[in-house]
Amino acid sequence: MPFAAPLLDTRLNGTVPDRHGKVRDLFDLGDRLLLVATDRISAFDYVLGSGIPAKGKVLTQLSAFWFAHTASIVPNHVLSTDMRDLPASFQPHRSVLDGRSMIVRKTQPLAIECVARGYLSGSGWKEYQAAGAVCGVPLPAGLRESDRLPRAIFTPATKASTGHDINISEAEAGTLIGEPLVARVRDLTLAAPVSAAAAGGDGKVRAAMNGRVVAVLVKPGEQVTLGQPVMTLEAMKMEHVHTAGVAGTVSAIDVAEGEQVTTGKIVVEIEAVV
Repeated sequence: MPFAAPLLDTRLNGTVPDRHGKVRDLFDLGDRLLLVATDRISAFDYVLGSGIPAKGKVLTQLSAFWFAHTASIVPNHVLSTDMRDLPASFQPHRSVLDGRSMIVRKTQPLAIECVARGYLSGSGWKEYQAAGAVCGVPLPAGLRESDRLPRAIFTPATKASTGHDINISEAEAGTLIGEPLVARVRDLTLAAPVSAAAAGGDGKVRAAMNGRVVAVLVKPGEQVTLGQPVMTLEAMKMEHVHTAGVAGTVSAIDVAEGEQVTTGKIVVEIEAVV
């Protein structure tokens, strides 16, 4: 099935965004903001000239799922992903905005990026090779690239408006936003991976978005491996593959082909290999 051309720039009959990010376009609605995820590709702080069709829709649905999942940990900026909530002047553009847009409250961004690391990769691996630590957090000797860390660690970075973000220590982050706030965001950041693990690492595969079950790819009693496709879901005119979050035995199928499911519904249960 041919895809539509990628959306690289949000032009709504002459209404242009108030601000362009690397991937998202922003429209100021007065008391709220409209964030539109385009299909632009950003790699190493460089926006490529091409795009991936529907990439912005996938990005928005993933974001919506995790914002909803972590809302019990900390409130977030999302007000609605239903474009019927937009002002009347935007309603003629629903075909462009649906599935790739969020209406959000205005907030004051922090001057740092909060990162939880569970594995030793990327810039963290480079720091570890040089100093045996990442962002000032000492780590055991003898770790290899991409090893799982004994526990998740908080590794903040600067939030640069241009160029690369720079890893900093928790103490350095405190000089930017204050020590009490750093302590608060550190605790929230480290709570997120625990919540995320509960979304699939417990053996329960959940629907990542509203949609229709196209096919169940496993059956009760079947042995599955980590990452094995277990179901396909049709949403926003695309099929999305859901995979096993653990290796083990399929203990239950909680949906049927053709069934309409909502975000977060358990679709397949797997008894993990211990």
